[in-house]
Amino acid sequence: MSVEKFLAYEAEDYYAKRGWLLGRGKCGGKAKGLAYAHTLLIESDLAGRVELPAISHVVSTEVFEDFLHSNGLDDLYDEENWGRVQTCLKNARFSEALKADLRRILQDFEPIGNPPLVIRSSSMMEDSVDLAFAGKYDSFFSANIRDMEWRMAKLEECLRAVWTSMFNPSARKYRSKHGKAHRDESMAVIVQSMIGKDRNHIYYPKLAGTIFSRIFRRPSPRIQKEDGMMCICFGIGTRAVDRGAARSFYLTNPSLRPSGNSPERIAGSSQEFFDYIDRNEGEIRTGFVRDWLSIFSKSHRDLDQYIEFYDEDSEMLLPYSLYSAALRMRPLISFPDFHKRQAYLFDLVRDLIKLMETQLGLPVDMEFTYDTTTKDFRLVQLRPLTHFKEMSRVEVPEVPAEKIIFRGDRMVSNGRLRYVPYLVYVEPLKYLNEWNPSGAAHAVGTLNEKLKGTRYILAGPGRWGSRNPAIGVPIQYADIYNCGCLVELSAPQFNFNPELSYGSHFFLDMDSDNILYLPVFAGQSNNVYASDWLDKREYETGAHPSVRVYRGNFFVYLDGESEQGLICEE
Repeated sequence: MSVEKFLAYEAEDYYAKRGWLLGRGKCGGKAKGLAYAHTLLIESDLAGRVELPAISHVVSTEVFEDFLHSNGLDDLYDEENWGRVQTCLKNARFSEALKADLRRILQDFEPIGNPPLVIRSSSMMEDSVDLAFAGKYDSFFSANIRDMEWRMAKLEECLRAVWTSMFNPSARKYRSKHGKAHRDESMAVIVQSMIGKDRNHIYYPKLAGTIFSRIFRRPSPRIQKEDGMMCICFGIGTRAVDRGAARSFYLTNPSLRPSGNSPERIAGSSQEFFDYIDRNEGEIRTGFVRDWLSIFSKSHRDLDQYIEFYDEDSEMLLPYSLYSAALRMRPLISFPDFHKRQAYLFDLVRDLIKLMETQLGLPVDMEFTYDTTTKDFRLVQLRPLTHFKEMSRVEVPEVPAEKIIFRGDRMVSNGRLRYVPYLVYVEPLKYLNEWNPSGAAHAVGTLNEKLKGTRYILAGPGRWGSRNPAIGVPIQYADIYNCGCLVELSAPQFNFNPELSYGSHFFLDMDSDNILYLPVFAGQSNNVYASDWLDKREYETGAHPSVRVYRGNFFVYLDGESEQGLICEE
């Protein structure tokens, strides 16, 4: 097959035949990808081995557009005041006819036990061949408990929130940057049964993850780009697509850890929190793995495949079998030897990659859930890997040591920038001492807007865009989207380390916008972090004391084949 067949595919018939389409509008990109995946699976050798969510209702774009029109909100497409947008949509009313339709949707989930629901965006531009819009629009969860009145109120709240997200500043800036008119966008919504299991009123899938059929940022030249990769987390899959601590498995070499194999590095990049639905309280919650060990030990008989312990005193990793003696140690969801114990999953993923990439005629990005006990594999998303673009190899020149500002030797893709006039740098010590993470993020965002039209270099400690400001500046993608190269710097003395989390929405955005990326590990061979140069060179201070702006002629050379990258001045 070819990409033309996917482009011509009309997914509305798929949902209408099952009684799952509300309205006569379009079902959007995310719903289209899921329907197309099912049509391919039922005719393949994977039928029966790969399933989809039990029910996926689609609230079509017509319903969204009628909602805006009936509330007199057609002008929101042109409204740049985010506060006014939120207020208008919060006060907008659902028609009685729409409420009746939503009630019927909820009743459809009753025969399968009223599982929690995932309410997902599926806009017209989302998950297209041209642009992914990954993470630009929101998805929400409903515990789907109690009486119909409670369930209806929660569904209306989530539906309204997804619709509202179509107008958020990040989405508006992303559309504008890529030449898309705001009025050409429209929002459908998927109301989907969540996959998982209720364990004493705590509901979550055992594993959730993402699959990429091609790799554009490799931690080692030993990895073949064409073999693909898988990222997995324990619990709800929110941590598999943000800059959390999902475990990455490169299918060429599943035992390779991109962050390194030392116990300290494994501890710094492993999952210690998980997300779940609390069906008593009716909310999504985050749990600390340490607090849940005794419960996990009763409900999961295969924890040795997920968990090991880190002894900070001896800097050693200990197996889960030493649980009784390891209570003072840090439990990590690090998936030790997981690829050996779950060969079935890895073989299935390889077969799925081959099927989908062949049938679409494009590299693909998928999301899934998996139960290691029952071998239940559910595909919850399929989309083209839109940023697939091979660039010609870049030759990294010989540069005098005193001219090198940053050098790195892993997760490098091909790219070059010349005569870059600005370098923006967040100084780690000032960031910590002048503790105002949101202020630092705002200062970066202000400069990003000021430097619009200039491909500047942005460097800072740890993980850009992390939800935890103690390990990186908590910017949103809209705060950095104008930069040409993003540098993540290690400062181990302050617990700052880059995270090579390829596959997150953050990295998908960077790739689709051709933003280069360089991680730098201070003190390691073939890495340079010229802090002396940064301290002595003249700079201007941004709106936060940690933010510095350097003017000059800067050059970026990144070679993905040799995994070498450097940034230097003229």
